[in-house]
Amino acid sequence: MVDQRGDQPRAVILLSGGLDSATVLALARHQGYQVHAMSFLYGQRHAHELDCARALANQFGVVAHRVVTIDLTVFGGSALTGATAVPKDRDVEQGSDIPVTYVPARNTIFLSFGLAWAEVLGARDVFIGVNALDYSGYPDCRPAYLEAYEKMANLATRRAVEGETLTLHAPLLHCSKADIIRQGLALGVDYGQTSSCYDPGPSGEPCGHCDACQLRQRGFSQLGLRDPLIERFSHD
Repeated sequence: MVDQRGDQPRAVILLSGGLDSATVLALARHQGYQVHAMSFLYGQRHAHELDCARALANQFGVVAHRVVTIDLTVFGGSALTGATAVPKDRDVEQGSDIPVTYVPARNTIFLSFGLAWAEVLGARDVFIGVNALDYSGYPDCRPAYLEAYEKMANLATRRAVEGETLTLHAPLLHCSKADIIRQGLALGVDYGQTSSCYDPGPSGEPCGHCDACQLRQRGFSQLGLRDPLIERFSHD
């Protein structure tokens, strides 16, 4: 892929260090983008995912990797940024209730930082690894939300007003976890270097019981595979 200047186009990728964002990073690199990765230290329960993000950024040769520090604990309202216990062994298929692991406005905040960096870089593309199938009921992982955000972004930025419109990419939006893992493996993603767990141990070992762990393990099981992250910690 080349842009009108004859070189690789720039893109900003929101890189959490999890399974989905790792796959999106691999997809963007495969499509020929110069990747600028952005991660966040936002007051989450653990920072192990940032170590994974750094390793992934290095593996896939991103142009730059920024870790932005913001404090969402000042608002609270989530088990990921406060003292509320992370639910374990919840039926992830039940109803449409929004779990306590939802972080209020997190994707909106993260995308706003990504949008700002994209405008400065002259990048027309921002990638995010949200998913509307195998997800935990978060309102900011829905197609309608992403469509609305892209429309807002193209009303809110100087570059868009001047004709350089921005595209918000969510290539995993309609994929199952098994589909995501299959794509990532084909592109060389080492899922043993990712972190999905909401409540990992001191060294990053997954709890195996939170929503994120259940969805992840279901994806590997549907492919008849064992999660390399489980293998990694079983040998430590």
